[in-house]
Amino acid sequence: MTSKQPEFRFLDPGSLVDGDLELVLARAEYRDTRRGVVPQYEFDVRSTGTMLKMGLIKLRILLTDELKLFGGNLSYDVDEGYRGHRYAARGCRLLFPLAKRHGLESLLITCAPDNAASRRTCELIGAQYVDTIEAEIEPGKYRPTCRFVVSLEHAKTHGQD
Repeated sequence: MTSKQPEFRFLDPGSLVDGDLELVLARAEYRDTRRGVVPQYEFDVRSTGTMLKMGLIKLRILLTDELKLFGGNLSYDVDEGYRGHRYAARGCRLLFPLAKRHGLESLLITCAPDNAASRRTCELIGAQYVDTIEAEIEPGKYRPTCRFVVSLEHAKTHGQD
């Protein structure tokens, strides 16, 4: 007997470019086995038209109970040498249309309370603070986690800061 994945179809994200920033699809597959397997897109954040990778952004279409506490729909990591250019916020906004095409009305983002850059990214994309919880990151190991939600109906779009 084989396990059947829920009915889901990955979509072509199309061109994801904002000036000098480009998101390039690295993989679209069922991932995140630490918190339950969900359909996930992973994009390399690149300098437009080059192979220069500056970070990554993940878009998870479905959420497990664990991802609702830690992980969320969107996660991003900009390499240290490229921080300060709003690449995470710009990249997240580029993914809003894809999330909408999957029928999502909002996206959950989580971050550590002391991660000022991630909190600023949430602010830049129009996410609203929901709460701070003690999320279990490993069995028996907890850490405070802030949760933000961005409504895709009212989200800031490409090119707005």
